[in-house]
Amino acid sequence: MSTTFNSAERAAPRVWLVIGDKLGDNAQVEILAKALGWPVESRNLRFRSQYIYGKPRFRPSLYHLDRRASDSLEPPWPDLVLTIGRRPSMAALWIKRQSGGRTKVVIVGRPKRYFDEFDLVVGTPQYRLPDRQNVVTLDLPLMRADMQRLEQGKKDWAGVMNDLPRPLTAVLIGGQTRPFRFDGEAAEEFLQKLSQTPGLSEGTLYITTSRRTPRAVGETLARRLPSNARLYRWESGRDDNPYFGLLACADRFVVTGDSISMMVEVARLERPLAIYPLPYRRSPIVSLYEKMTDLLHGREAWRWLGEFLSDRGLIGYPRRLPDLHDRLVRQGRAVMLGQPFVQPPSFVDQDLDRAAAAIKQLFSSLPASSGS
Repeated sequence: MSTTFNSAERAAPRVWLVIGDKLGDNAQVEILAKALGWPVESRNLRFRSQYIYGKPRFRPSLYHLDRRASDSLEPPWPDLVLTIGRRPSMAALWIKRQSGGRTKVVIVGRPKRYFDEFDLVVGTPQYRLPDRQNVVTLDLPLMRADMQRLEQGKKDWAGVMNDLPRPLTAVLIGGQTRPFRFDGEAAEEFLQKLSQTPGLSEGTLYITTSRRTPRAVGETLARRLPSNARLYRWESGRDDNPYFGLLACADRFVVTGDSISMMVEVARLERPLAIYPLPYRRSPIVSLYEKMTDLLHGREAWRWLGEFLSDRGLIGYPRRLPDLHDRLVRQGRAVMLGQPFVQPPSFVDQDLDRAAAAIKQLFSSLPASSGS
């Protein structure tokens, strides 16, 4: 992918977005790149079949890539790589090493290893990251609803949505993720919580599942559908997904707590939101691991050992979705399902400016892009 630079742009760092196949992840990196205002080139990566879902061993390399399907990674190397996720960030660190360390790498999220090789880590509150000079922690993840798709959703669905009894409550269903479960039993518990929430017997419940929703959950929802509800069940190839229509037209939202993107997109729209936290899996191993990482990363006396083990890939920096839920509730942007809805305050977003400023600080003494 080639880019033509004008004279004003030649002094700006040359930026690559090294991204994979997760659209939500890519959107966060693209938002950050746009805020920088620098020339940007994308390097879209595709992965070998065993690593599309399977996790490769984390090391700076390209062994996990489908090189034929991916954009080429070759010199001249960029001044800056913006990346996100395990698989793209492996390639990003490989680029840095090929450049002799000249290329700076910024990752959104949490590194799996090699923490100090990332020039900046843009962390979000669901990850418990160490307090280091190369870390900036944001108040919320950077994702937000695509405004063009929102407008199109409104155009396509307003006629249908406006004919439904109000208030219209969008119920957005995700899927299970470690260490949580989402099965038929959890779906029954979820429906019970819906019935106990003040006001949800009024108007319309518009329930929609997603790609990650287990079949057992969809079947339970269909069998136990509330009398004032309608259900859309996601299927591959269907072109009538109401998701963006609901984002555009719904009065309030219920979201399962596994989906960071859905929770944050709704919060940024300043619409009332209720979160249903998925139940934990009953696993002694998972419980023991969580207690161990909490101890090693949380307590001052043990933190050095936690960072030592994390840097070597022996334990991870834990993801705590309940931390994000609590953050949204404390800010008045959400309630837990079962409580009355609240109208959230106006959104004042300083995170993007802080992240962009931290990146620009990395280049405060760089006179021009060398392109070598």
